[in-house]
Amino acid sequence: YSAGALAASSSGRRGDLALPDWAAGATALDAGGAAAAAHPQSLRIPPPVTIATLRRGRERYDVYCAPCHSVSGDGDGMVVRRGFPAPASLHNAPMRAAMDAHLFDVITSGHGVMYAFADRIGPPDRWAIVGYMRALQRSQHAGIADAPPAEQQALLAETP
Repeated sequence: YSAGALAASSSGRRGDLALPDWAAGATALDAGGAAAAAHPQSLRIPPPVTIATLRRGRERYDVYCAPCHSVSGDGDGMVVRRGFPAPASLHNAPMRAAMDAHLFDVITSGHGVMYAFADRIGPPDRWAIVGYMRALQRSQHAGIADAPPAEQQALLAETP
């Protein structure tokens, strides 16, 4: 892990939200290694989000992310309750505004005290986790416009 342009920084970043320049040919570390080297851009293209992808993302999130971020994504997981520094809530504005590629990269390379999961979680599962994280965010920040049109009418009729 101590090679390349980002090796000199403790978190592997050039700034708070800086990402590697994937378009310039940088590659991510991943469990597959050879597959990433052969097709580095394939890591940057998320698979379609399906119910199966979300289920897999939830399963992987619960295993790898929930101990710190909690099952609801608020940053108050069991590890945090026992004294570990609290991670950012997935529901704060910067996390909701972050690009999917940024979330994927944080899972891959780590950030701050969060260690890299590249050797534990393959790229498809990282993308599934990102999809599930978006579903968690949506569950707390949905608006009437997100509901189907028929439901929107019912919701608007109920508001005072």
